[in-house]
Amino acid sequence: MTYTQDDIAALKAAIATGASEVTFGSGPDRRTVIYRSLAEMRSTLAEMIGEVSPASPPPRVSYIRHTRD
Repeated sequence: MTYTQDDIAALKAAIATGASEVTFGSGPDRRTVIYRSLAEMRSTLAEMIGEVSPASPPPRVSYIRHTRD
């Protein structure tokens, strides 16, 4: 399943308000999920975040050396 930033926002909002039922998407892709626990919601949220923005390698650092003659 492909997650979106909107899915993440919907789940975060549900967690913040204490709701256990979350509706994702719109139109024919709309789906409603009823979570059994807060732990399940947090686990799903971590999975969503990992899929939408996977960890990237650390940025390369370059140092410039300058000397005056």
